[in-house]
Amino acid sequence: MDEIRFGRGVDIQLAREAVSECVESVCRNPDAMLLLTQLKNRDEYTSEHSMNVCIFSIALGRHLGMAVPELRNLGLSGLMHDMGKMKIPLEILNKPGRLTEEEMALMKSHAARGRDILMSSRSIYPGAIDVAHAHHENLDGTGYPRGLTDTQISPFTRIVAVVDTYDAVTSDRVYQAGRTHMEAIGILNKESGKRLDGELVMKFIECLGIYPAGSLVEMSNEEVALVIEVNPQQKLKPKVIMLLDPDKNPRPHRVVDLAKIDLDPSGQPYRIKAILKNGTYGLDIKRYYQQGLIQTAVL
Repeated sequence: MDEIRFGRGVDIQLAREAVSECVESVCRNPDAMLLLTQLKNRDEYTSEHSMNVCIFSIALGRHLGMAVPELRNLGLSGLMHDMGKMKIPLEILNKPGRLTEEEMALMKSHAARGRDILMSSRSIYPGAIDVAHAHHENLDGTGYPRGLTDTQISPFTRIVAVVDTYDAVTSDRVYQAGRTHMEAIGILNKESGKRLDGELVMKFIECLGIYPAGSLVEMSNEEVALVIEVNPQQKLKPKVIMLLDPDKNPRPHRVVDLAKIDLDPSGQPYRIKAILKNGTYGLDIKRYYQQGLIQTAVL
């Protein structure tokens, strides 16, 4: 992205290698890769958002049964979808308040600018150009830049539009606090069949589960835990690592598989009560990742 910002081209081979690694990692351990999408960094939002959309797109494509060559092309499309934002001034990208009409028009131009950037790159997958240009088009024709409707929007663009929406609303920005997973699901369902492909929304929710990897959760006994692995057979019973005791004080870390019989200190089965936002009770998922706690637990 720095190469684009300074007027140079996209290193397509480097992007392909990164995407191939993502595909292989997701196929080996989708939960571990989904955890990486929780590591938000406000200062590098666009690049991290692009990687998150790449990862989520691959995960959804895998859930849909796509073959590896398709996953590579889909992942590349997700990674490249917001390249046009490199041509938008940072003071507009990161403006805390409402954009003026002129600023909004400039912001919306990132779709066409992304198309132009990718068209000037050699060996780019043509579908990635279409996704960059059309990922803000809506099924009901209310999107931009061309006002396309249902049948005019490609399958890869539909996938990226769903996961782009999810990651955008769950991310912290200078002008908004990230929503919880459940709030994001509500937004996706509201837009299902209008802006977004309803079947893909349903499949994406299936793919993530009710409690996706990387979610902070409060248990029925008031302890706080971090979801580290989804149970495909029992989506309400993921594997978690306990972080805080009922008084919200740090407790010895302990992995609990909710799909198995495991009792809390009072002898009652552990059960999830609510999803919490990252940062609740001073907990930062990124810090646990940096300490190696998450990798150790997943492995």
